[in-house]
Amino acid sequence: MQIAVIGLGRMGGNIARRLIKSGHEVHAYDRDPKAATSIEGALSLGGLDALPATLKPPRVIWLMLPAGRTTEQTIEKLAPILAPGDILIDGGNTFFKDDVRRARELRGKGIEYVDVGTSGGVWGLERGYCMMIGGEKAAVERLSPIFDALAPGTGKIERTRGREGRDPRVEKGYLHAGPAGAGHFVKMIHNGIEYGMMQAYAEGFDILRGRANADLPEGERYSFDLADIAEVWRRGSVITSWLLDLTATALAESPALENYVGAVDDSGEGRWTIDAAVEEAVAAPVLVSALFARFRSRIAHSFGEKLLSAMRAKFGGHVEGALERTSLRP
Repeated sequence: MQIAVIGLGRMGGNIARRLIKSGHEVHAYDRDPKAATSIEGALSLGGLDALPATLKPPRVIWLMLPAGRTTEQTIEKLAPILAPGDILIDGGNTFFKDDVRRARELRGKGIEYVDVGTSGGVWGLERGYCMMIGGEKAAVERLSPIFDALAPGTGKIERTRGREGRDPRVEKGYLHAGPAGAGHFVKMIHNGIEYGMMQAYAEGFDILRGRANADLPEGERYSFDLADIAEVWRRGSVITSWLLDLTATALAESPALENYVGAVDDSGEGRWTIDAAVEEAVAAPVLVSALFARFRSRIAHSFGEKLLSAMRAKFGGHVEGALERTSLRP
């Protein structure tokens, strides 16, 4: 397929590369002209205004931009120059209620809007992306070649018993979750759960490290090798996960995590998950605590918070201290 990818940062650039690798024709644009030229095989899009004449209708445009005002302004620029039948995809971490509004507004112009919650971080080029998709059925099905190229595929993961007759796309790594906003809602909850899982690992390893405290009785003190504990847990334990893999890597590289301060940012989805829990009157004490622990980490820093920073850096390339306020809903 022919597609324009707008926003070539940590994930957008690798999305463009993976699509090119699969044989798709990618027209790339970023406000930094060097970003497009750095992607081998991409056709540089001179500007947003050039898009209608460059791509053949019906057009497909994938936005991979910071959620909030940046994405909003870009859609405002694109809406007047797109035509009925074109598909606009938002692959960033947009607030789902913004998707609902945008889809309604664009539908009046005959433009399809598809929201894609995209998980995979900086590893997506190699591993593929897990995608949670919202939008009209026909538009999503039309984009199947794009999603097939970006998804990890079935790989070596054992099939789940009892899935016969269910949507086979899910086993490839992408899900049509429902109408506009549904994809980003599922991704929002995914990230809220991620907060809780990361916090559990961070607290557990902090307790392990604290067992060497001189204030404890001598016979009850232990000096653990945390890197080895993370490694052994990766192999056969019930708490294995990709986050544990990244934890093991971070601890092997730096057992004391000297490269991290422990000030843990949040990019919005955890807050939105709690908002949704309040709207639905659903108890979510673990997720609330995990979010508040991040707030507290910006005042004083524990070893566990250094580990949270290390995990964020490993899976998403997040720079410690660069609070992503552009992703927070006003």
